[in-house]
Amino acid sequence: MSPEEEIKRRRTFGIISHPDAGKTTLTEKLLLFGGAIQEAGAVKSNKVKRTATSDFMEIEKQRGISVATSVMAFEYQGRQINILDTPGHQDFAEDTYRTLTAVDSAIVVIDVAKGVEAQTEKLVEVSRMRNIPLIIFINKLDREGRDAFDLLDEVEQKLGLNVTPMSWPIGMGQDFQGVYNLQDDRLLLFTEQLKQKVGEQVELNGLKDIRFADFLGQPAFEQLKEEAELIQGVYPSFDVEAYQQGKQSPVFFGSALNNFGVQDLLEGFVRIAPHPQPKMAEERIVHPNEKGFSGFVFKIHANMDPKHRDRLAFVKVVSGVFERNKPYKHVRLGKDLKFSSPTTFMASRKAIMDRAYPGDIIGLHDTGNFRIGDGLSSGESLNFKGIPSFSPEHFRFINNEDPLKSKQLAKGIDQLMDEGVAQLFILESNGRKIIGTVGALQYEVIQYRLENEYGARCSYEPYPAHKACWLTSEDERQLEEFKKLKQRFIARDKFERLVYLADSSFSLQMAIEKYDKLQFRLKSED
Repeated sequence: MSPEEEIKRRRTFGIISHPDAGKTTLTEKLLLFGGAIQEAGAVKSNKVKRTATSDFMEIEKQRGISVATSVMAFEYQGRQINILDTPGHQDFAEDTYRTLTAVDSAIVVIDVAKGVEAQTEKLVEVSRMRNIPLIIFINKLDREGRDAFDLLDEVEQKLGLNVTPMSWPIGMGQDFQGVYNLQDDRLLLFTEQLKQKVGEQVELNGLKDIRFADFLGQPAFEQLKEEAELIQGVYPSFDVEAYQQGKQSPVFFGSALNNFGVQDLLEGFVRIAPHPQPKMAEERIVHPNEKGFSGFVFKIHANMDPKHRDRLAFVKVVSGVFERNKPYKHVRLGKDLKFSSPTTFMASRKAIMDRAYPGDIIGLHDTGNFRIGDGLSSGESLNFKGIPSFSPEHFRFINNEDPLKSKQLAKGIDQLMDEGVAQLFILESNGRKIIGTVGALQYEVIQYRLENEYGARCSYEPYPAHKACWLTSEDERQLEEFKKLKQRFIARDKFERLVYLADSSFSLQMAIEKYDKLQFRLKSED
């Protein structure tokens, strides 16, 4: 198969939502219907001992939440599908924002009872800034929820999207009978006995099928006919070009837990989702069909397999073909690197691959060469844009609880900070280490991982900082004066850059006004 054909058959997308909308369950069922797994795991279940494929970290299995983006690849109907299941919790939003730089489209999961929630609004806003095509999946129709028309109105108003229904629910909660596919004019009725496996399904061809009323009952059949006519009159017909440009969002309904509507979603996605798209670098726009290889690191994960202490850099291939054992230029370091065992993913399960094409996500074993945002290429210096880094909002001293494990603690902190989930600051006055995070739940994850992956125990103390500001100045005298005045709040980050840990918004504002030759940046940059 030619590189051009390989590009055309790839679909790389992220799944985003507010916590508990059913995002990881949907990922699991897409893998199930795609034939990638034989039985779906449960995110939260007492009866089913399997956990979700995408929740591979021990803390995710225990808490029933996703705390890191996981990557899963499988083949379906001649297409190579790459799914990135992202954390929904706002404390891990930074991981999700970075992941959105590596996808060509996204599926937004909305809970039928709760509607559009705060985190969904933020994630959709970031997606729209990047013109990422969005498909909406309204989930949990096996529970009582809100009217479908009301939900579509809310999606349009709160998320600013132009929606068009692709499927339609028949009933809800106890009365939920199935999903009517508006595009293909067919009804799918599912059994719900086998929630963890693909169940039997009845398929009826169109509203004119004489068996329709027999299966649904006359009242439900009449209501569906009425609603189908109303949809045709109110919503625009689906336009694949408008969707791929981010101007229209198709909507599917279903219940991921019970397998309702998931196959419709998967088949619709494969048919309409864009193949890998051009990516903006600082130097120029890079197109997938270019001959030269290029890609960028959007995520680093230490200890994906704790037994092997492996550290992987996740690279999105942007152009050309990546080949195993071939030297590629590390743009920031300006040196060539070879990779003998690049991997593809099924969450924590990995397989060595020989070549990868635009749209693919590959894992490269890393000994500390990579940072998030680093570029790789066949030789050209390309720096890819749009990988966000946020100033922490929570700050705590980290203390060693086991003096015999100082080396393990230092190594653990060093490697976990490289993942970008938190930032390390070392006070210049006394050398104490401070960890800054965007969300408070990150501290629990760091503490858990230090103990379980590195054998090091830590505790925290509050540190009264408001914001971390990276300092630069062309006036050395003013910088030295400021450092002397604020010595208790001056630190260095992991890369030895100077940081001012402002104790309040008032202090920061006064410093900005008084020290006019200093630059106070709320974002770390190389």
